[in-house]
Amino acid sequence: MANETTVNRTFKSTVFIMVFQDKKNLLELYNAMTGKHYTDPEQLEINTLENAVYMSMKNDLSFLIDGRLSLYEHQSTYNPNLPLRFLIYISQLYAGMTRNENLYGTKAVQIPPPEFVIFYNGEKDMPEETPLRLSDMYGLEVKSPKLELEAVMLNISGSHNSRLKEACRTLKDYAVYTDKIRLYSKEQPLPEAVERAIDECIAEDVLKDFLTKHRAEAKAMSIFEYDQEKHIRQERKEAWEEGKASGLKEGQASGLKLAETIFRLFREGKTTEEISARCNLPAEQIRELLGQEK
Repeated sequence: MANETTVNRTFKSTVFIMVFQDKKNLLELYNAMTGKHYTDPEQLEINTLENAVYMSMKNDLSFLIDGRLSLYEHQSTYNPNLPLRFLIYISQLYAGMTRNENLYGTKAVQIPPPEFVIFYNGEKDMPEETPLRLSDMYGLEVKSPKLELEAVMLNISGSHNSRLKEACRTLKDYAVYTDKIRLYSKEQPLPEAVERAIDECIAEDVLKDFLTKHRAEAKAMSIFEYDQEKHIRQERKEAWEEGKASGLKEGQASGLKLAETIFRLFREGKTTEEISARCNLPAEQIRELLGQEK
């Protein structure tokens, strides 16, 4: 249709980014996250990477305020590689901030301390809060990693993190909108599910101003996002089935390494749910491997 907005798939663009690149909404979210009470959105300096080296790895939102650098990401599928992606993002951001500084001088260059947050709203049942660390990605176990980066993943689906969502009405509305799409897409074709969610949200004063103003673009992006999410799930399922059927030594070695990781995390005192999130495996499968009762 002529009046439909086409989403450019070359660049990463989502409803989450559209909603929170508005400084007023982003400041509301930052205040809710930190307990601050800033009132002037212009105090925010947004410095989201616009021309990342890897276009598929462009970050969602990064900004400066209060002498701190915050990097926010949105995920609808669990991704254990986010610490490495954050490392790439922060390296590029720091490089840009210090390009006019003398990094070879005797005076220490001042940089803002970073914070890494992931807002998760996928179907996988995840804890309210999940730490993700760069050291978990190392091929060898390192007791005292010389390079570490820790991010926190907050589950905003359903009733999770209700206190945070009550403190940030925009985040709550966004979660309601995406929950509606996920629910209705199980009952009807995705375009109809998105249209229904938009109509209901406008009627219920949920993201009303945003959805009214950007209806066509929000619909197109939502359809693309959920199509992409479904595609990722299918790819993972196909890869699992292929690896299971092949019985190749590489697959066996990978399985052995995964089992070793599971037992290592168990010895470190991690809960079944934490191990499940870290290894991206169902909790039931973890319990079976560990010989635990259900």
